[in-house]
Amino acid sequence: MLLVRRRRDKRWMFPGGRKRAGESERRCLQREITEELPKLRLGDLRLWKEVNGKNRRSGRKMSDAIFLTKKVTGPLKIGDKREIDRAAWRKPRGLKLTPTSRYIRDKLFPK
Repeated sequence: MLLVRRRRDKRWMFPGGRKRAGESERRCLQREITEELPKLRLGDLRLWKEVNGKNRRSGRKMSDAIFLTKKVTGPLKIGDKREIDRAAWRKPRGLKLTPTSRYIRDKLFPK
């Protein structure tokens, strides 16, 4: 899976971000990938799963769309170096993940 590492705390997370008003999940992912990894090109995206939950601290509802693609080209060159310091194709087990990414991982791949 594609993961990026947050610079400030060195925690890994799934790439993506908050949707803008009127933006679809697919378009949000494409925009976030362009910002975070500008040289990476994704093939056709297919919605795989949606993970819904609630943030324990804020109580805010979370909804994350997980997409699959069969084709990816280009290097994992970091675009937003203030936020992200690494990107890698990794399995999400055994890594220090952000709380949200840990929640998503556990929903997608229960032990």
